[in-house]
Amino acid sequence: MLDAKDFKDIAAELKGFEVQREKIIASSRDVIQLSKLIIHAVLRGDITKADTLAKKIRSDVKAIPSGEYETEMRSVALQEYVEALALLSFVKKGKIATRKELGVDTQSYLLGLCDLTGEFVRLAINKVINKDYAAALKIKTAVEEIYGQFLEFDLRNGNLRKKADSIKWNLKKLEEMALSLSIKA
Repeated sequence: MLDAKDFKDIAAELKGFEVQREKIIASSRDVIQLSKLIIHAVLRGDITKADTLAKKIRSDVKAIPSGEYETEMRSVALQEYVEALALLSFVKKGKIATRKELGVDTQSYLLGLCDLTGEFVRLAINKVINKDYAAALKIKTAVEEIYGQFLEFDLRNGNLRKKADSIKWNLKKLEEMALSLSIKA
């Protein structure tokens, strides 16, 4: 009939799968939370706090086990990581961190950049509120560059395609902001 030892091996394999899955979920959740805290600190202008959190998140990203294990948490965590550290890099250095600098795969990098453009809109609004119009226009230029690069890709219908479409809408918001600034000037 059935081989009992084979079923014991299967049970151990399934248990190992669940243990690994839970590790991915827990460590990914930590990275997602840190990403949000970094973004919040950057938008508030607290770069010191963002830098401190960035040191921690780099080690936390390395601690996420590889594989998906029937969850997309690892992928989401890497996207959030890219979004947060690319935003911090832009504010500190005036440039967006590369995927090599961040140590992530292409898909996570591109998805993170799509989300980054939404944070750029928030940052630009904060700059306008503080009457730093030059910085707001620099942010608009950065989103224009991202959008231009994404136009070069032949994206299939999928998550990346959907998120890439959001870049266009974020750019539109920034263009309307720039137009409003030029009318007031």
